[in-house]
Amino acid sequence: MAAVDPPPIPRVRSSGLWDQPEHLLLWVRTGSACVRMEGNPDFRLTGGEGVWIPAYGGSHWTVDTEPGTVAFPLLTHPSIAAGTWPEPRRFVVPDGWQDWLIQAFNLMVTPLTGHGYSQDALVDLLRGSERRPAPAGRAGDPPIVPRAAGAREVAEELMRNPALDLTVTEWAARVLSSPRTLLRDFRADTGLTFEQWRLRCRLTAAAEYIAAGHSVGGVPARVGFSTQSGFIRAFKQRFGLTPHEFSRELSARPAASALTDNLMRMMRANDAPRAPDLLPAARTPSHTNNVHVLVWTYRGSGYLDVGDHRYEQERGVATWIPAGAEHTMGVRENSISLPLGNAGPGDLQLTEPLQVQFSPAWDDYLMFCSVSARTPLRPDDYDPSHVSDLFADQVAAQRALSLPMPTESRARAAAMDYLRRIGTSGGTGLDVPADIHRAFREQTGMSFARWCYAARMRVARDMLAGGAKPTAVSRRVGYAHLPTFSAAFTRFHGLSPRDYQDRAAPAKGSADRVADVVTGRW
Repeated sequence: MAAVDPPPIPRVRSSGLWDQPEHLLLWVRTGSACVRMEGNPDFRLTGGEGVWIPAYGGSHWTVDTEPGTVAFPLLTHPSIAAGTWPEPRRFVVPDGWQDWLIQAFNLMVTPLTGHGYSQDALVDLLRGSERRPAPAGRAGDPPIVPRAAGAREVAEELMRNPALDLTVTEWAARVLSSPRTLLRDFRADTGLTFEQWRLRCRLTAAAEYIAAGHSVGGVPARVGFSTQSGFIRAFKQRFGLTPHEFSRELSARPAASALTDNLMRMMRANDAPRAPDLLPAARTPSHTNNVHVLVWTYRGSGYLDVGDHRYEQERGVATWIPAGAEHTMGVRENSISLPLGNAGPGDLQLTEPLQVQFSPAWDDYLMFCSVSARTPLRPDDYDPSHVSDLFADQVAAQRALSLPMPTESRARAAAMDYLRRIGTSGGTGLDVPADIHRAFREQTGMSFARWCYAARMRVARDMLAGGAKPTAVSRRVGYAHLPTFSAAFTRFHGLSPRDYQDRAAPAKGSADRVADVVTGRW
């Protein structure tokens, strides 16, 4: 079976000269990053933290991210917080703001416009971060508790006893789940991996122990750290102070005798700015692109209107929008889409939209692709054509689910290569050696040529059921002339393309047909 898991997110090192009139807000969704600005201390950020960089007249900057990191840069208008914060400053992204910031990034890099989005809200976000007591305000922010039952049970037990040191497999068995499900639920509900969530839980508990007067030397073992050095390093990276510095700062506060009660109230205070209640709907004006554009729905749902046909975009669906096609694209309330990249007409043959479904396991990687495609925050070896290969691999993997596939490695590679090409570079056969022809006959019961014919006809049936016109389907699967395609389709399915489409239309609603298209059910 073809690999359908996302590739690892690589480390990024990006640098340049900040001479823009806009301010920059860079925040880390997951992972960790170090931001360096000339003449300022380093800002080391973990998931849920960001840095505000005011407009400068030519300062050098560098951003280093660890593998697995997704960080979003967001330009803000010069009038936002003008003169309020003349120097770079760290801030915390409170609960409820992350998706708002992702959609704000989307509005920055696409033609989408939405009534109800205002960058003025960023002032509330930054000022709310400023109101939090430091360092206690940051220290007291407990990680979000996941909603899924098994993950929530694990989280609550760790919050009661952060020193518990079970493996993911042991935790999964304890809550009658699977390791894969447990890891997925932590990431989906909290934006953190299980390991990141557990570390944040332990550090929050450590800050509370120190605030309650416990000896700093005894705290690491209480919260699950095996070494003092590892504890000190993690604590300083999270809060900007060593545990001893944190303890001394607390001791210097007035009313030390009532420190514990007052500090706990401060640390748990709900003074973070309230996130917007919803994400308003947004849409583009009618327009065309001179390149193919790949758009992915991360949250909620959206739509693509091309002529009189509407292509629904449910959660996880990525859609190639053909170059030269006049279209309107929109997202509904509480929905988010992101552009993943472009392809030139010479690199991708496309006349109609093409869709594929990505699972939630791809979310972080696809966000990384979006940032890499539209900002300088990208790997040194960034390849713009990578997104085309990524999409084609996912299409091939889903198409392979409903075809008899050879098991011999070279024959299977030939099959996957052919499935990638249907609909993007025509559907003509490949020149393969005799041993691969033999493997196809022995392992699928079909010659390679017959297998290619079956693959084209199943893709064609899928497109017709989704509402595509026979002329467009004919071109998509590699036929130069509609009559030739119609004859081939009729021989294979026993119905002409038009008759098949007429028969399929009343049997299934449009939403069901789209679901079949993107999930590869033929």
